[in-house]
Parts: sequence; C-alpha cells; structure tokens
Amino acid sequence: MLTLPNILTLSRIVTLPLLAFLLWWPRWEFGYGLAFGLYCLMGITDYFDGYLARSSGTVSKLGVFLDPIADKIMIATVILVLTAQGILRGPYVGDAHVIAGLVILVREIAVSGLREFLGGLQVSVPVSRLAKWKTTFQLISLGALILGAATPWWNVWLGGLEINVPHTVGLTTLWAAAALTVVTGWDYLRAGLKYMD
Repeated sequence: MLTLPNILTLSRIVTLPLLAFLLWWPRWEFGYGLAFGLYCLMGITDYFDGYLARSSGTVSKLGVFLDPIADKIMIATVILVLTAQGILRGPYVGDAHVIAGLVILVREIAVSGLREFLGGLQVSVPVSRLAKWKTTFQLISLGALILGAATPWWNVWLGGLEINVPHTVGLTTLWAAAALTVVTGWDYLRAGLKYMD
C-alpha cells in the first residue's frame, strides 16, 4: 500500500489544508507566492505518481482509487477558497466567472457518481484524451489565478483597462476548462446511459 506513487498521492491530500490556509488572505502576496509554489509541487506529484506506478509496475487498487479523488479534492478546494476570497472576479462580468467554477464542480461530482454506479456493474469508463486536456486547463487556470494574486503588479493596459496578466490568463483558461468539462461530462453520461434502465 505505501508505495512511492501512493505516498505522492496521499501527500497531495495531506497538504491541502496548508494550501487552503495560504490562500485564505487574498492581500497576502507572499502567502499566495508560497501557495503558487506548493500548488505547482502538488501538480508535479500528480504527474509523477501515475508515471512511477505504471513504469515500475506498482499500480495498486488504492492508487487507482485515491488518485482521481486527490485531483478532485485539490481542484474543488482551490475553486471554493478562491471564490470565497473574491479572486474569481474580472472586468465586464464581475462575479459571473464563479459560474465556470460551479460548472467544473458539478461535473466532477456527477461523473464521480456515474463512475460509482458503473463500477457496481463492473463497467469501466476510460479517461479520454479530451478529459486530460480538461484537467490540464483546470490546473493551468487555477495556478494562474493564484499567481495573479501573488503578483498584483504584473499588469498591462488593454482596451483602456489595466489587467493583471496571470489573472486574465487564469479566468480565460477557467472558461476553456468549463467548456471542456461540459463536453467530456456529456461524453461520460452518454456512455453510461446505455447501462441504465
């Protein structure tokens, strides 16, 4: 059970309270800088735990169970804390960026429920390439939003507005992730409908 890949996966879960603590004060630029570094480290462990498990032949049932849960908990934690602290806010549409975060959270919960239902029927739904792109956009968007709060001076003028570069990248990729979330969520639902009476 305590293989290196599983330890890396567990480290992401155990580290989440610290990440949430660092994100709790949006005016604390140093804290957000630390949070960005920690978030990147957690993203790196997300890549390496799967890579190491496959390359060393130590894929375990615990790892298969924990890895997607660790990913979803990390994404949900960051979205919820950034929403609570007003980070998911931008020009023109204000707080409407929260809708993109909500779409992502609803999809993750729905797909988890679908996987649990299909698991009881001994049906496996493989992760699609598009779903991997969705995850990539999610990780980039939330990292960029954290970085934007850590670097409030990283601004440019665009169309008469002073915008923070990483924050704008974060909001843009968050909507891209939300769009991919809807597409991949529908793909999973469509694949699961055939097993429902």
